[in-house]
Amino acid sequence: MKRVLFVLIAFLGTLGAEAQTQKLNTDSLLYKSLEDFQKGSYDLVIKQSQKALAVAPDYLDFHLLLGRSYLMKDNYDSARYYLSNVVEKNEAYIEAFQFLIDTELRSGNYDQAGGVAEKAIDIHPGEKIFYRKKIASLQLQEREKEEKAFLASSLEKFPNDPDFRQRLYFLETKNKTDRVGVNYSITTFDRENVGPWHLVGAQYVRERDWGSLIGRVNYADRMSAGESITTGYQFELESYVFMGKNGYSHISGAYSNSIVFPSVRAAYSYYHNFRNGWETEVGARYVEMAGRNFRSGIVGVGKYFGSFWLNGRTFIQNEGTQFFPAFQLTSRYYFDSRFDYLNFIVGYGTSPDERATLNQFESRVAMDSYRTGIGYFRLWNDRIITGTQFTFNYQELMPGLQQNEYEVFLMVHYKF
Repeated sequence: MKRVLFVLIAFLGTLGAEAQTQKLNTDSLLYKSLEDFQKGSYDLVIKQSQKALAVAPDYLDFHLLLGRSYLMKDNYDSARYYLSNVVEKNEAYIEAFQFLIDTELRSGNYDQAGGVAEKAIDIHPGEKIFYRKKIASLQLQEREKEEKAFLASSLEKFPNDPDFRQRLYFLETKNKTDRVGVNYSITTFDRENVGPWHLVGAQYVRERDWGSLIGRVNYADRMSAGESITTGYQFELESYVFMGKNGYSHISGAYSNSIVFPSVRAAYSYYHNFRNGWETEVGARYVEMAGRNFRSGIVGVGKYFGSFWLNGRTFIQNEGTQFFPAFQLTSRYYFDSRFDYLNFIVGYGTSPDERATLNQFESRVAMDSYRTGIGYFRLWNDRIITGTQFTFNYQELMPGLQQNEYEVFLMVHYKF
């Protein structure tokens, strides 16, 4: 009897040791398969994973690895089978959700991809990757209205994400809206009997899904010693045109037969949005006034840092063989929409994008100037847009002679 009991205990111990060895071998095979996956040996990984599942059918890491391997081989049905099995049995596998969404996206099942992303968000609300996948599914279906709404809700969860904010503001510019408004600026000087200068503009903005068209009429009144010395009108037309999912162009032109404005002004810039909230600008300007022609090249870089937007622009201007640089740094802090923000600027030099003093561009472009400004813009009741900005400019008039300039800008627009 004792001998039989001893043999039984030994036999059971052997089975336990074999089972433990088998488990260790399965774990070792998983590590090897992961290494082979990194090397791109997907067929070998599939073979090894199937061998492991024959021994341990509930080893979900092998199901995940099989799903990823089939995905890399564009075998979407098999990838979907194994990845779905993982998320059904254990919702904690974040990677399984991620690769299952990728499977649906790559196979063209964009709506299904969005559904999996929504389920993943419900289970893992803090994982930003699933919000990005949901946005990708909407973009591929060109469902911009739904994408915009989802981006707005995503920003409530991740208010400092630069990609979400940049994309939302890009989509907001594609709204089908119209605006009419008036802009006014007054510029005063610290020299006796100089100024003030008044500039008034009336404009109409038409925004559509292709871009926008803006018509503007400007009126300027230059005063000295309390009397108007010259007045005139300028007529402007500009447009923003979307060029693909991540780019747009800005084109504008202006004409005036008055000395208070340049006779001709033309501008073009191309903007491109990159990942992580980056944006670049490349453009050119042309100004013709007082029988002189000026050309400018522009390079700009911008980036979103959460609710902050920082933008730097460089202007290289020339007349003949002479070159004149100008620089401007702009920072905005956005609140509820693209119309709600605080604006800060600092700059050096004179650029053709400055409206208030553009009538003196030919005399200022070669001189030093330093400016800083602060402004606040707000949308009220989704209809009325107001804005105010104060700018100080220290302007060189000629070597040894400078003046201080103070500009107040006001605007009110109605959106319908």
